Amino acid sequence: MLEEMEKRNIKLPIIFLTAHGSISGAVFAIKHGAVDYLTKPFDGQELLTRVTEVFAKAAGLDAARAAQLGETGLVGTSQAMRDLAAMIERVAPRDVNVLVLGESGTGKELVANLIHRRSTRKNGPLVTVDCGSTPAGLLESELFGHVKGSFTHAVKDKKGLIEQANLGTLFLDEIGNISTEMQIRLLRVLENHKIRRIGDVREIQVDCRVIAATNADIFEQVAEGIFREDLLYRLKVVTINVPPLRERREDIPILAEHFTRQFCAAQGMPPVTVPVETMAYLTAYPWPGNVRQLRNALEAGVVLCTDSVLAPQDLQLPLAGKGPDRSPDNLSLDQSEKAAIVRALEQSGWVQKEAAPLLGVSRRALNYKIQKYGIEIPKRRPKK
Repeated sequence: MLEEMEKRNIKLPIIFLTAHGSISGAVFAIKHGAVDYLTKPFDGQELLTRVTEVFAKAAGLDAARAAQLGETGLVGTSQAMRDLAAMIERVAPRDVNVLVLGESGTGKELVANLIHRRSTRKNGPLVTVDCGSTPAGLLESELFGHVKGSFTHAVKDKKGLIEQANLGTLFLDEIGNISTEMQIRLLRVLENHKIRRIGDVREIQVDCRVIAATNADIFEQVAEGIFREDLLYRLKVVTINVPPLRERREDIPILAEHFTRQFCAAQGMPPVTVPVETMAYLTAYPWPGNVRQLRNALEAGVVLCTDSVLAPQDLQLPLAGKGPDRSPDNLSLDQSEKAAIVRALEQSGWVQKEAAPLLGVSRRALNYKIQKYGIEIPKRRPKK
């Protein structure tokens, strides 16, 4: 097959897997263009790493970046990301509950996925619950399920998400938003590993690992009596902090390459070049919305750029205006972030729920930043 591909000038990277390996066979394969030659049984992670290295080489990435992309699933080579990867590797095999803390857009769900995939429960389900977007009245039914006739419109039995996560992992995103009553019910589940569907008298045994995440200061919520301390300590057997993008700026060029390559492939577009001046702009920008905001900005930039060259104005960022006063290089980090927030608020008529999407952050995160920087909202908001 390899000889035939060579005759037809088919330039595809080939990795041979064989149960009948020999030195002469390996030499022959490599001589005729194969990129690698593995004998069975082979390690699955090793194969994934080799495949990642092939793609990385084609994209011009160096070996260190390829390893970071392939072995951990995390993009970046900064010390902060190496520490995060090491923590995930240590925690994942241990069947304990994990609390993931980090600002909006930092990648908390990615961390939860990596922990599940490297755990002893990897063959079980990973069930995600968005506690922030699910109405309080529906969350109980979503988590615990119900029996037919337990309330209006309960026309049949429904298995809850906790039950669906049996023998797997339950990921509770934005855990800080759940009500006091739901906190009590969840605490009981963590203590006795049993649930009861709404309207049912029977208890069902469940066995699932719980990973919870929040962008709120949950310890402050405990101090204020908003969140139960006993539930917090059930959830945080181990705590993992996901660093904001501004604390790992050296990863921004790697992320930019990674995302632009992804978007070009998805859109069927030729590769987009990120020139030095644009990369410098990206690295200096404060990124209040973290990796999510960077990803969205690059996606817009890939679509809007001219001649496959990404310019700063293509990113449509709040601080992407012309002139020295708008350059993030001339502002401190906090000043840049505050200026971006004020500009987004001005553009949205000081309506926070409309300003948050412009910044790529949640309304809750925006409200926190407004309080942090002491930004005063006009009592009489100007008409848009």
